[in-house]
Amino acid sequence: MAVADLELSVGGRQLRFPAIWLRDNCPCAGCVAAGTGQKLTDITDIPNGLAIALAEDAGESVAVTFAPDQHRSVFSRSWLAGHALNRYGDGDGRTEDDKQLWLPAELPEIPQMSWARYLAGGRAQALEAVLRLGFVLLRDVPAEPGTVLEVAASFGFVRETNYGRLFDVRVEPTGPRPGNLAFTSRAIRPHTDNPYRDPVPTVQLLHCLRTAAEGGDTTLADGFAAAAALRAADAESFGTLARTPIPFGYIDKETELRASMPLIQLSPRGRVRGVRFNNRSAGPLRLPYAEVTAFYAAYRRWAELLARPERQLSVRLAPGDCLIFDNTRVLHARTAFSMSAGSPGRHLQGCYADLDGLASTLAVLRRGEGA
Repeated sequence: MAVADLELSVGGRQLRFPAIWLRDNCPCAGCVAAGTGQKLTDITDIPNGLAIALAEDAGESVAVTFAPDQHRSVFSRSWLAGHALNRYGDGDGRTEDDKQLWLPAELPEIPQMSWARYLAGGRAQALEAVLRLGFVLLRDVPAEPGTVLEVAASFGFVRETNYGRLFDVRVEPTGPRPGNLAFTSRAIRPHTDNPYRDPVPTVQLLHCLRTAAEGGDTTLADGFAAAAALRAADAESFGTLARTPIPFGYIDKETELRASMPLIQLSPRGRVRGVRFNNRSAGPLRLPYAEVTAFYAAYRRWAELLARPERQLSVRLAPGDCLIFDNTRVLHARTAFSMSAGSPGRHLQGCYADLDGLASTLAVLRRGEGA
């Protein structure tokens, strides 16, 4: 008699899979393209009223014959155990559940390594730090203009923006007024870059070519840890920030960019997936009065939380230091710095990349380790 589900015990766990799920994930050559693993059948190709006519337990695998079309699929028990239902979460590794949240005092050391070690086999460890902690510091990267593009190319693709493939973070003593406050000597408060873009660049790189004689220190803060703390202390403010779209914008002579997104972004399951925080680029809200006042109360609470000294990890970048960080999670800032007469001044070069490319490179490296 045909049944609707497959039930089996694996490692002491009782697992249950519906027939339609099994058929949709059939690994046979007629259902999956060799090499790519892409499905060859559409959900509409599967018969309505699908059931399991026969289940044959072969020890390490289970063969399932479906009714009414008698299609046969073979699943390894280990694969079924690894894809057990109700254990998936959000699935792509991008939410707070797959991260190590931190305060600076809780980090035993800053995740860092030399450029030579990175190139000689340390790349997977460094990229893992970006995905798990949100950043890594590479030391002794040649302090030559354009090298930051080589760093980005070592794990992904450069994301070109209106700032170009590469941008210089420095003060130009002469020339037109800077198009961004980052290109001044002012202190910059904790923020994420390009909140006025959709999609936002998800990885940022900053490579130090010259330091300032005084000031210009970089600070980092874990936005996911701060969001978790806000949710625990003030769930109402957390909810307000997660559901209120903020109009971000950027305008110069050649560019006009706009995106409306909440300051805290959640996955479909309600877990923190991203933060956007940049007071310099936020426009006026046009919501009902009560919503505006509620937002500003939550906004102040959030900003105060992000700016707390105990959340700021201070790093004084030296020539050759290159920071790689998750721009959807880690907020960065800098202290003001002085410009002395005749000095070339502080000079960083930066570029953007994306987390999907970084995660793909790491996955391929990990595959090689297991070969």
